[in-house]
Amino acid sequence: MAPRPPLSENRSMSILNKALAGGYAVPAMCCYNIESIIATVRAAEAARSPAMVLLFPWAIQYAGDALVKAAAEAAHSASVPVSLHLDHCQTPELVRRAANIPDAFDSIMCDMSHYEKEENLKLTAELVQYCHERGIAAEAEPGRIEGGEDGVAETADLEGLLTTPEEAEEFVATGIDMLAPAFGNVHGEYGPRGIQLEYDRLDAINKKVGDRVRLVLHGADPFDEEIFRKCMAGGVTKVNINKGMNNHYAWTQEKMRGKPLTSVIEKGTEAMQVAIERYMHWLGSAGKA
Repeated sequence: MAPRPPLSENRSMSILNKALAGGYAVPAMCCYNIESIIATVRAAEAARSPAMVLLFPWAIQYAGDALVKAAAEAAHSASVPVSLHLDHCQTPELVRRAANIPDAFDSIMCDMSHYEKEENLKLTAELVQYCHERGIAAEAEPGRIEGGEDGVAETADLEGLLTTPEEAEEFVATGIDMLAPAFGNVHGEYGPRGIQLEYDRLDAINKKVGDRVRLVLHGADPFDEEIFRKCMAGGVTKVNINKGMNNHYAWTQEKMRGKPLTSVIEKGTEAMQVAIERYMHWLGSAGKA
């Protein structure tokens, strides 16, 4: 496995900086098993697209370093740029533990959004420095993106705070490389209210800080190509996808119940790959690697 490059050549940031320059966005796939990791790499190679493999801290809690190392091997040996990112790492201890796994994560989301704002900013700054010292890029979430998703602590009981340009500026001051604004996007299900995004808010945030950090879209599972285009026009270069990939694996398991396990795994991987490639075409990253 190739050693992790220095921060100036960070894989995640190289991928996202090229996306910004090229006017497209990169799919960041939330992976829970080796099948989704393989599907992401295969989709990237088939579509000649950059991609990001995202793990949650659950992967470390479940399998120690094993799944992380497998993901790093798959991502970093791909024939196109694929980086490994840790999403929603919600304790300082776990950020440090993840950052110390050799030649593994290219970027880590230091998600201290469940702390009060001042503590959030202080911890984020400390953890960003810790990551940077190890050549790892860092992401944070100013405001709160409501809801929860599989593998992430539920935050629906917290007051949903939308990000202001001023808050975005405060977080950029912590040294982060990626910023995930809250502009009406939610984790998990959108419910009866439906999708109500504040594109003007996203545009204002992009104008304020988009020259210094790459903007990340969370809660994008039910979005279509038109919504993605509007978010990309507002500066988004990284789009996190969870159920939009993993549901295809679950559906394959249902359809193939009782069939040999290897065939279920292979068909499930294929179904996820097809879904990922569709996102690559929607986001304009296909053919860019």
